[in-house]
This record gives sequence, C-alpha cells and structure tokens, in this order.
Amino acid sequence: MSVTAAPDPQARAALVAGLVEFHEHLLGPAESCPLAVLLHDARDALRGGLWGRSGHGWLFIELLFVPEALRGRGLGGELLAAAEVEAVARGCGGVWLDTMNPAALPFYLRHGYESFGELADYPAGNRRVFLRRRLG
Repeated sequence: MSVTAAPDPQARAALVAGLVEFHEHLLGPAESCPLAVLLHDARDALRGGLWGRSGHGWLFIELLFVPEALRGRGLGGELLAAAEVEAVARGCGGVWLDTMNPAALPFYLRHGYESFGELADYPAGNRRVFLRRRLG
C-alpha cells in the first residue's frame, strides 16, 4: 500500500476501469452519457449552466451554477427543466443530485425534488443533502 496526496491520474483511471468492469458484470452496462445545459451571454461567453450524466435510467446532476448577477430570473429552473426533458428523452425515470448550499435546498424543493438522505456536519456545522425527482 501507498498513501499520497499527489496520486498519478493513471492510478485513478485504473481504479475507474476496474469498477466499471465490475459494475457492468453485476448490473449491466450503464450506458453513461454526459449532459450539459449551458448559459451563454450575447457574446457567446459561458456564464453558467448545468453539468451531469445519465446512466442506469437516472440523470445525475453534478453541477448547477447561475452567476449571482443572473439569479432570481428563473434561469436555474429553466436549466433543470431542460435537463429533465433530455433525461426523459434518454429514457430516465428520475434525476438525483446533492447540495451543501443551504440556500439551494429550498430551490430544489420548489422544483419538485425531495430529500432522500443527508450527511450531517459536512462541512462542519452544515449538511450535504441528497435529493431526487421522479420523472414522467
């Protein structure tokens, strides 16, 4: 065994490859497919967006970012809606995500997401909440 704070990226790739092979044998192919819904300004500069991936019949939203100057205009809801439409087109029955942002939690709840778990004190004094929304 070795412990390092500077691992070789090839080591991660090897671990991922081993897990993918194991899970495909156990669960079948995930058919993982990236998804991005991006916000651009009038000059086509990237301002924010949503990043995720679909697989095993679910869409996982990894990132959702709307710049502070653009918040309160419904763009976050539009990002979610566009991702959900694409998730349905991909055959997904649900969406899941997690957040550590206490202000984001009511946003997701307003958009039909429900909490299915949390990790208390992550980070200290806060919590990481896991949410899902069934589609269709």
